[in-house]
Amino acid sequence: MSLPTGPKVYATAASALAGVVRDNITVMSGGFGLCGIAENLIVALRDSGVKGLTVVSNNAGVDEYGLGMLLKTRQIRKMISSYVGENKEFERQYLSGELELEFNPQGTLAERIRAGGAGIWGFYTRTGAGTLVAEGKEQRVVDGETWVLEKGLVADLSIVKAWRGDTEGNLIYRKTARNFNPMMATAGRVTVAEVEKLVEPGELAPDQIHTPGIFVQRIIQGPAYRRQIENRTIRKRPAAGVS
Repeated sequence: MSLPTGPKVYATAASALAGVVRDNITVMSGGFGLCGIAENLIVALRDSGVKGLTVVSNNAGVDEYGLGMLLKTRQIRKMISSYVGENKEFERQYLSGELELEFNPQGTLAERIRAGGAGIWGFYTRTGAGTLVAEGKEQRVVDGETWVLEKGLVADLSIVKAWRGDTEGNLIYRKTARNFNPMMATAGRVTVAEVEKLVEPGELAPDQIHTPGIFVQRIIQGPAYRRQIENRTIRKRPAAGVS
C-alpha cells in the first residue's frame, strides 16, 4: 500500500533535511534518553556530514545510538542539556575540553524551549539561584527571594518523533515518548517530524492532536524502529523457599 502524499511529505529522512541542514546551526532534538528520539533523522544528520552543531536535547542518548552517534563523529560542537549520565563519550569529550556544555536544570530547559516557541524572550525562575547555574546571569530579589533570568531557546532546526501524524503535519505522541517533542516542535524555525504511521487528514481525532500541523514544515514516515532500551532492569527472582 502506498503512503499518503502531500507538500509536507518527504520520502526519506535525507530528503526531508535537504536544504535545511548546514554547518554551525542549532538543532533541537526531541526525546528523553532513547525514548521518543527521531532516530531516522539523527542518522540522516550524521550521514549529511554537517559539523559544528549546537544541539539542544535533554541528553545525548547512549554511546552507539541516538545523538551519541553524532558525538562519535565529532559533529557536535556544543550541547545544551540537563543530563549526561548514560553517555561515556559525552563525559569524555566534555572533561577533555573537546565539547562545550551548557547545563540546565531539567525543568528550566523545558521552560526555555517552551518560552522560545511561544515568543517569550526570557523569564525569571528561582531554580538555580545561589548555585553555579546562576553565575553570569541577571538576578533579581523579589519578595525576599532571588530569581534568575533564563532566556528562551529557539533553533534553526527541530527534529521530533511522533507516534501518528497526518500529511498536514498534525502529530500525536505516545505516552512518555511525548517528553520534549511538543515544545521543540514549536521552537524550531524549521521543524521536521518523523512518525511511525502517516495518515490522511481527518483520520486523527482532533481532540487527540498534541502538535498542530502549523508548527511542522516537513514530515516522513520512519521505515523502521529499533525500540532500544538504555538500561534494562529486571527484578531478581527470590530464592527457593523465600517468600
